[in-house]
Amino acid sequence: MGFDTSQFGLSTEGRAILDTVHRFAEEVMRPAGIALDKMDDPADVIAPGSVLWDVHAKYRELGIGQLADLDGLDRTERIQLQALVNEELGWGDSGLAISLAVAGFPRNFVELTGDSEMIERVGGPDSPTIGCWAITEPDHGSDTLCYTERSFSNPSVRANCIAHRDGDDYVINGSKAAWVSNGTIADVAALFCTIDGDGGFEKGGVCVLPLDLEGVSRGVPLDKLGQRALPQGEIHFDDVRIPARWMAIDPEMYVMAIEGVLANANAGMGSLFAGTARAAYEMALDYAKERVQGGVPIAEHPAVRARLFKMFTKVEAARSLSGRVLAMAVAGPRELKYSIASKTFCTDTAFEVSSDAIQIFGGNGLTREYPIEKLLRDARASMIEDGCNEMLRIVGGAKL
Repeated sequence: MGFDTSQFGLSTEGRAILDTVHRFAEEVMRPAGIALDKMDDPADVIAPGSVLWDVHAKYRELGIGQLADLDGLDRTERIQLQALVNEELGWGDSGLAISLAVAGFPRNFVELTGDSEMIERVGGPDSPTIGCWAITEPDHGSDTLCYTERSFSNPSVRANCIAHRDGDDYVINGSKAAWVSNGTIADVAALFCTIDGDGGFEKGGVCVLPLDLEGVSRGVPLDKLGQRALPQGEIHFDDVRIPARWMAIDPEMYVMAIEGVLANANAGMGSLFAGTARAAYEMALDYAKERVQGGVPIAEHPAVRARLFKMFTKVEAARSLSGRVLAMAVAGPRELKYSIASKTFCTDTAFEVSSDAIQIFGGNGLTREYPIEKLLRDARASMIEDGCNEMLRIVGGAKL
């Protein structure tokens, strides 16, 4: 990588870490993402011997998910570094970046169970356990997150996944939709479910649930337009019994948990897709310097220069906003409205810049010979996942 002003303030150790992550993104993630994207059958993505497993193993080996635990860096630098690492992972491949991030999601709740065996299984950052965030349902998508709206507490809006208390246990029935990231490969889920089914989504809970329990089954991997390297699929629950202690979040804390998860997830998505936008811009810039039309590289044509500079401006704006939102954690918990601003702006930017990049590639950009069309498809998915942008803006507006 060349010199980057976003690296101001990083220590020598911090720069070395970022350089390692960039090499991982460039040499491991990007070629793996392209190979997985080209597989016609999404079942091949998760098959034994798939390069997907190599990416997860290398990520754990490098300790990229353990940045928060580094003792040699102060809190401010750790947060700055996390923003830059997220960006690099999104630059490498957004689908794989999401899979890697979600793999550790249940760790956010496992300590609350107080179950030492479960904590040992799930809690270690170097654990090979792969997690998922199971919230979206067959009949419900972003509405499961819209806690600011009346429908969230409407008991007539019936959830598809319900946990009933039975003595010292909970019994879970229902389904989570095909959009559960890592749903087809996860060993354990952070399962967001409605409790007793008589209070709408507001009466929810979060349990840490191993997916090898009796009564758990899965659907086939989802065949998608974009982010094909991210395995997604349904999870079904048929009288799945868990000890009550695994219900880490009860209804009294559920809305607070939703807000906290959204604030952190959306902040991460913002920096990740700032990286995807940067990747599209860099591909377009490189191509414009090489592609000759009218006797000169097209980068010398004023219209192309102007388009490239507009793309550059959007990318830098996205990087600045996403970095600032993550940095706000230095002062305390993230405010949701800022995280939503980052997620919606940066994902929109990734799509817009990818589309502009295809225009610079011209007809070549429409072929699968060049990876730019893949970035457009991957970016398009980002405007729907982790809460579609329209619904997130409704929640963000309510927080103003």
